[in-house]
Amino acid sequence: MNKIFKYILMGSLSLGISSCQKDFIDLTPPSQFTDAVYFNKGKDFREYATSFYGQLQGWSFGNMDNGTDLSANVNSNGASVGSGNISSTGSDWGYGGIRTCNILLEKAAAYKGSDNIDQSVGEAYFFRAYNYFNLLKTYGGVPIVTTVMDVNSPELYGARNSRYEVTSLILADLDQAIAKLPIEQNIPAADKGRISKWAAMALKANIELYEATWEKYVGQGPDGDGVTFGAGTAGYDASNANKYLTDAITLCERIMNDGGYEIWNKNSDTKMANRSSWYLFNLEDAASNPGGYDKSTNKEFILYSVYDYTLRQGGINITWTANQLSPSRKFVDLAVCKDGLPPEKSPLFQGYHTNTAEFQDRDLRLLSYLYGNGNPPASVTLNYQSVNATSGYNNSKFAAWNVAGRRADNTESANWPIIRLAEVYLTYAEALYELNGSITDAQLNASINKLRVRGGVAPLTNALVTGNGLDMKEEIRRERTVELYREGKRFDDLKRWGILESALNPSRTGRIVGDATYATPFKDAAGQPTAAYNKASFVWGEEVVPTPKGPLTAVVISSHLNNSVSQTHYLFPIGLKQRQLNPKLLQNPGYTN
Repeated sequence: MNKIFKYILMGSLSLGISSCQKDFIDLTPPSQFTDAVYFNKGKDFREYATSFYGQLQGWSFGNMDNGTDLSANVNSNGASVGSGNISSTGSDWGYGGIRTCNILLEKAAAYKGSDNIDQSVGEAYFFRAYNYFNLLKTYGGVPIVTTVMDVNSPELYGARNSRYEVTSLILADLDQAIAKLPIEQNIPAADKGRISKWAAMALKANIELYEATWEKYVGQGPDGDGVTFGAGTAGYDASNANKYLTDAITLCERIMNDGGYEIWNKNSDTKMANRSSWYLFNLEDAASNPGGYDKSTNKEFILYSVYDYTLRQGGINITWTANQLSPSRKFVDLAVCKDGLPPEKSPLFQGYHTNTAEFQDRDLRLLSYLYGNGNPPASVTLNYQSVNATSGYNNSKFAAWNVAGRRADNTESANWPIIRLAEVYLTYAEALYELNGSITDAQLNASINKLRVRGGVAPLTNALVTGNGLDMKEEIRRERTVELYREGKRFDDLKRWGILESALNPSRTGRIVGDATYATPFKDAAGQPTAAYNKASFVWGEEVVPTPKGPLTAVVISSHLNNSVSQTHYLFPIGLKQRQLNPKLLQNPGYTN
């Protein structure tokens, strides 16, 4: 089985590699494990680089967009971020992973051996870029450290570099990684999950789209002046945004044309009941779905964390708590109908008069993510105290199939997707539109419409957009939002689009309950609650909200009164401890401590 597991379980290494001592028998002397007897062979570099993989994002409820506008859940992970109640102790100020990468790169520069260590060096550059990107998204500009520091290193007390300087380093590191890493096709089965050239390209394209749209829609407000607060704007170049978009398009085209990846669409198999968009995310062995497909059939994941029932289980109770991740009214209304039109434009949309009406003739992704391989229930009880019915909608994305007697709590072990081909298609389409202000039908067919095929809906075309008074940019964003639901992308998207405040400050609402003018299963003709609706349990009551059928009354899961999101919250505050250790770390704008 995959060699990565052993080293992920040991954790990433920081100052040395003594934790791996027992796994090597060719040390001289065997009782000592120091740099003097390590990094002498290609195998040493490879084993050390394997420890980086524990840094990848993995299974966690914190990675599932809780607290965003798409979520109406009782699981509190992310709720403070979504409401604007952000504090930081600096726990995310993570340079440990960067240090391990710098150690390998320093040793590689001094390496005199004959073994080829390019792949290990490429992995070090990749993970350094990956770590810096996470810091960039969290704090903006941060100090750049590319050497192995000790307690006397002046870099420990250096000022912050700007986001533009950090971005430049990240992209340069990824160029090094791309040049040195193997293509996916040349990675043997036992090593699947190691970073490929295509994964480095995909990450670079994502970062370029992120930074280009951030600069376009957010601007320099969160940067500060770099003198009294913030990291400043050193290195800013207004022409970079278009350069980034152009390169992102080129990288996506390379992956799409040469990567050998494909959308995992098994809808033609009748046993899969047109729910490939559900089974993809709980794919383990052949017993994980009725079609008998295992992980080897998944050629959609490009960058992912590897899990295994025997060697590295998921470790969170995802199947049994899936319903705690209830979607919001907003998400349910976003999915298009089978004719490819948003529900507010489609004659197929049937409204909310019954529990199942709004799901008729809708995108298969909506049904897959909320109800797995089943159908929306004809009977729903609205009770705020009921975990399974808080918003009136279920969530099944990531939940395992046929778990009874097969999977105990916390043992589900599907791989966690970080970047998949679907996102490359979405990045490609968005970058094209942001660069040119247009996208051709051929380009849509080469990207987004492949996702719509799996979703069972008509293609997105320029004629569909112009003929129905739609906005192509918003339709591309809609596709991204629906396709990547609960995959940890939403906060970042809201920030880089510059709409964090407008998206997060409104209330999170659930089912339409109607009133005396609009009949639903939850109120009678006089507008009084039925037995299916425990109105008194909803502490925030009801609100009239925009819907595809016009303004209607919905239950409120979390009130707008809880939310105070502002531009300050596009970046996190730097923790007090870090600023006490290094007074040159200026706080981000809007924070006072």
